[in-house]
Amino acid sequence: MAPALRHILVAVLSAAVALAASHFARGLVPARHGSELHQLMHDRLDLTAEQQTRIDQLEKDFSNRRKALDAQLRASNIALAQAIEAEQQIGPKVGAAVDASHMAMGELQKATLAHVFAMRSVLTPSQQAIFDQEIARALTSPNNT
Repeated sequence: MAPALRHILVAVLSAAVALAASHFARGLVPARHGSELHQLMHDRLDLTAEQQTRIDQLEKDFSNRRKALDAQLRASNIALAQAIEAEQQIGPKVGAAVDASHMAMGELQKATLAHVFAMRSVLTPSQQAIFDQEIARALTSPNNT
């Protein structure tokens, strides 16, 4: 394979992997966390001042954790691109890089779930019912598949 074509193939495959990883990781609470879920938490649930303070701290903590996990996911995608370029097939390096990428995606999904449950724990039972309904809607929305 010509070097230029190989580089194009690696770039296309890397972009595809990055897009797939991003879609998978955001599938749990997609852009909703930054918009609709945020709006739900702050506008529709009538949070008390104490709840608001606790949720603000949870959001700040998760934002920091998310940045670290996003960086880990980007690094695993770079390693995958390098393995693809080196092996030009599904070999041991590509397999290991795919596994590392899946681990990074899984860690992001677990952290997102932990964040969702942490926010939920701050809510009253009636607020939790609304929250649960919105999370279920977010997970089953056709826009998230």
